[in-house]
Amino acid sequence: MTQGLFDIKDSDANGRIGNFRVPRSNVIVETPAFLPVINPKLQTISPSELASKFNVQILITNSYIIRQTDHLHHAAIENGLHKLLDFPGAIMTDSGSFQLAEYGSVDVTTSEIIHFQNAIGSDIATPLDIPTPPDVSYEVAKLDLQTTSERLELSKTLVENDMLISAPIQGSTHIDLREKAASDAYALGFDVFPVGAAVPLLTQYRFQDVVNIIMATKRGLGLDAIVHLFGAGHPMMFALAVAAGCDLFDSAAYALYARRGSYLTTEGTKQLLEMDHFPCHCPICSTYTPSELRDLSPNKCESLLAEHNLYVSLSEINKIKVAIKEGSLLELVELRSRSHPAMLDGCKALFRHSIQLEKQDPAVKGTFFHTSDLSHYRPEIIRHHKNLSRFRIGKNVLLTTNTSSSILSNYGEVWYVKPPFGPFPIGLSHTYPLTAEIPNHIDINALQQAVAGISTLVSLHPQTTFTFAHENWPQLILETLPDAVKLINLSS
Repeated sequence: MTQGLFDIKDSDANGRIGNFRVPRSNVIVETPAFLPVINPKLQTISPSELASKFNVQILITNSYIIRQTDHLHHAAIENGLHKLLDFPGAIMTDSGSFQLAEYGSVDVTTSEIIHFQNAIGSDIATPLDIPTPPDVSYEVAKLDLQTTSERLELSKTLVENDMLISAPIQGSTHIDLREKAASDAYALGFDVFPVGAAVPLLTQYRFQDVVNIIMATKRGLGLDAIVHLFGAGHPMMFALAVAAGCDLFDSAAYALYARRGSYLTTEGTKQLLEMDHFPCHCPICSTYTPSELRDLSPNKCESLLAEHNLYVSLSEINKIKVAIKEGSLLELVELRSRSHPAMLDGCKALFRHSIQLEKQDPAVKGTFFHTSDLSHYRPEIIRHHKNLSRFRIGKNVLLTTNTSSSILSNYGEVWYVKPPFGPFPIGLSHTYPLTAEIPNHIDINALQQAVAGISTLVSLHPQTTFTFAHENWPQLILETLPDAVKLINLSS
């Protein structure tokens, strides 16, 4: 990987705000970043408008289409890609792999497409990989991955200047293949690591599978690796993907959805024909009503609807950056998880990887807000339970949910129990994350997590006598405690 390519400024879970240096165009792209896809034959919003009107720093276009279209080919070779598109920022180019997935073959080799991308001045080139679809057999995925790996190795030898090169990570839905592919590509020193062939999963709303392959890819990469989720165009899932570890997204959805009259929101997709009011206050939605937009010419309506879709996508990226800075990214993910059942599945899948998330999650943030029945699976709870091994403890310890109880003086040491974290010394009550804001009526899963923390503490100190003073905790939960723990119901 190019040294000094990525400077991480802030992080939360696996999400990060960073500066991505693109040397060929001398541009610094702040991540997370959304790369609008530009069809060189059909531009719904021109690249110059993307830069001037939307402050887009980086976009992606298809080098295979340019190569196979005579007038575009000639203009790109003669004048360069940036002049062809009239875009001052960084430009990433795809290789024709999408066409390969759609049509079964392309009329180009790996060497030819890499040399062409270099010749036209691409900032970030992409080799011709094999985009293996989901759910194929392990044998097929492994054979396709072998071909992709050979092409990646070849492409690495073809570039000698400052053009960056990406390494699409394939492996279908086979998690071990994704992790190995990422590890092998990282060892070869590529610059950007796109998670490939995710579009079929995204279009089917299989966000659980998307999360699992992103997390597998992250396990195979170093911390400085820039991860790109190919084809992720719906703002509903951006926060989830960033929390899993994605830094870049690209999609033509802003334009394709507009073409069929679809209006994007962070909660899902609406049809313009069915709308009486706009829930957004972007420049388009604050200027037109739905009926006024429908009354425009089809081309004008499509163009403005595409602008709205782009505004809402870029706005969500900014909200994610704010959340990372504040340390509230996972709370934003929980909020977005309520927009669709498949998003809820995706959020649950993310939190099943909390042990992995905890390794990069900052130890200190703002206030922890327990906002849903998923909050108790967050990495902060995992870390707290791990940190219990660092404490020295007395021989006669009271664990209590009420520190104002009159029985405190009967014990040599008193620890507070706060769901979902469990036990901690009272002196840490004003430290993160134990300052957490939690609902008055906590759900049973949070109580289970607290009891798991108690059990961990007890196992670490077999010579200590523990008493747990609770306030009507369910018997079903209490029965999971070690037998040696004495129980007092403070509400009796």
